[in-house]
Amino acid sequence: MKQYLLAFIVLLPVVLLSCRQKSLFEEQKNSQWRGEHRDGIYHETGLLKEWPAEGPQLLWHFDGLGDGYSSAAIANRKIYITGLDDDDLVLFVLDLNGQLLKKAILGKEWTQTSPGPRSTICVNDGKLYIFSALGVLVCLDEETLTEVWSKDLFTEFDGKNADVGANESPLVVGDKIFMTPGGETHNVLALNKCTGDLIWSSAGEGTRSTYSSPQYIGDQSVPIVVNNTVQYIVAFHAETGEKLWSYPQTNQFENHPNTPLYSDGMIFSFTGYGGGSMMLRLKEGGRAVEQVWKHDVDNQMGGAIKIGDDIYVSGHRTRGWYCIDWKTGETKFKSDELGNGTIISADGMLYIYTDRGELALVKPNPEKFDVVSKCIITLGTNQHWAHLVIYDGVLYVRHGDTLMAYKIK
Repeated sequence: MKQYLLAFIVLLPVVLLSCRQKSLFEEQKNSQWRGEHRDGIYHETGLLKEWPAEGPQLLWHFDGLGDGYSSAAIANRKIYITGLDDDDLVLFVLDLNGQLLKKAILGKEWTQTSPGPRSTICVNDGKLYIFSALGVLVCLDEETLTEVWSKDLFTEFDGKNADVGANESPLVVGDKIFMTPGGETHNVLALNKCTGDLIWSSAGEGTRSTYSSPQYIGDQSVPIVVNNTVQYIVAFHAETGEKLWSYPQTNQFENHPNTPLYSDGMIFSFTGYGGGSMMLRLKEGGRAVEQVWKHDVDNQMGGAIKIGDDIYVSGHRTRGWYCIDWKTGETKFKSDELGNGTIISADGMLYIYTDRGELALVKPNPEKFDVVSKCIITLGTNQHWAHLVIYDGVLYVRHGDTLMAYKIK
């Protein structure tokens, strides 16, 4: 009896930890672009610090998504992802074993240059918010997939589409959903997430929308929504739509592909096509801004990660991987070991998916580009552009027609 009791006492913390972690994922009802704070950080622990030589174990793959670059959205232990079938936008709902649960056609989708959807689904309070590359925002009931409301943002709000289709991933905060149609009058707007009714719109600087998705900043004296339009990074009062400030930023093709990265009163705004990057500091409780430094690294669409006081990001025309000091803009290293690509982080490690199909596990190290493990993605089609997602110890990789699930725990 004493032996059984001792074994129970020893194992109890492990059992409780396992149950607690499981419940965290069961309770994850919402999901959005690049994690909880749109910073590419996934809050998981116990992940592998090194992969087998052939790469992490492939648990399953789902083929037949069609063209597209949207990432997986995972909530309530279901996977939501979009693809292209002929000229239709298609929603796929999978279980965590990669089995198709439901499928729905949502209307027409982009079929020109790089055809297919780009925007990642936002799952919020039992609703799915899906934005087509043609500018239609639709809200669906998560269980039934029936339409709750829809808005053609370019038609209803005098917007103009980007050259190769809309890429913005919807941002939901509280009862509002924030979008950037880019019209001269309705440049940025907030809709009621339940009804689609307009809460506020702002003319901003009146310049066209770009590929970037908005960022929410809630730790200043005013709540802020910030996003890029073709010639500016612009900030708005999240409750009223008042334009707080704008700062010039452009590039050769007047397009910005990345969500601004925010931390501790500082905004890293980085763009592609030779536009470089810059660090802005908020002042006056968020009502004003000043430039701290500039850097020539330009990132086409891969995002960036901040760990400690370091930024990890890849170039576009400035090819290679960089570590840049968050506070000073100093380049700590530049490496050409991997191709340019997307980046996320979890459990103290970096996960990189390059435009050459390389999947890599990298240890953050400001002194060198410390690649621990890597492999090649051979499944799927077309460009390796979709961003990675981590959920419950599994790494999800979308390559065109195929979604792959890798065990990393």
